[in-house]
Amino acid sequence: MLVWAAWEFAKRDPDAVLISLHADHMIQPESAFVDLLHATARLARQEDLLFTVAVPPTRPEIGYGYIEPGQAIGEASGVSAFRVASFREKPDEETAEAYVLAGHLWNSGIFVWRASTFLTEVRNVAPELADLLHLLEEDKVDEFFDRAPVSTVDVAVLERSSRVASVAATFEWDDVGSWEALMRTQEPDDEGNVVIGSGHLVESSGNVVYSPDGTVVAYGVDDLVIVRSGDTTLVTRRDLAPSLKDLLDELPAELRADPSLGGDLESEE
Repeated sequence: MLVWAAWEFAKRDPDAVLISLHADHMIQPESAFVDLLHATARLARQEDLLFTVAVPPTRPEIGYGYIEPGQAIGEASGVSAFRVASFREKPDEETAEAYVLAGHLWNSGIFVWRASTFLTEVRNVAPELADLLHLLEEDKVDEFFDRAPVSTVDVAVLERSSRVASVAATFEWDDVGSWEALMRTQEPDDEGNVVIGSGHLVESSGNVVYSPDGTVVAYGVDDLVIVRSGDTTLVTRRDLAPSLKDLLDELPAELRADPSLGGDLESEE
């Protein structure tokens, strides 16, 4: 999707800057977020680089990817920019703690770059996509999507490129695309339970309940995620919630597409 979007933008304006955002982030204050994007867009016009927004971590988090900061580019208008030395995928708890201590930053999945710069890097590092660009040139968009491999932009381009940079976020950020995030972003009851939908919890604490399609009754349980959606019910420990994608490999195909089991609602490309 980002390759096609960059192609369309570059066709209209060779100097166009493309900003890619997810819908499931909580950001505040909005004014700092908007100011940073404007500043990063200016950097993207000046530097032939692909920019990500990196977030200073507030805790070891196994559900996020990490960025290892590299050489500083400079600081202007309060924006700190630097090359990305490496991307680190979602770690275990011990490794996440080490990343935080080493000064690694969260990868927010917010991207800013000139459309033409991005397409150049696609041609340089992603031959499986570059070989299909002629289809966009020939206005065969449907065929391009049919033949393009399924991948994230991180894997297909950013992790292969030497022209990736970051700016440090100047705002508070949280990814609310996971069940555990509801505990951080919603008001809990007196026992520390977060309930969205219909739920009755007795002698239970620290649970996340999401039940738009029925009623969940829980008795004497702690620190669980309970999701009832349609015909499917998910029950897991909260500490396992960031790893729910691993569960999908063990499930039959008809269950893998169920959003209640994915936990992370994010789609990266």
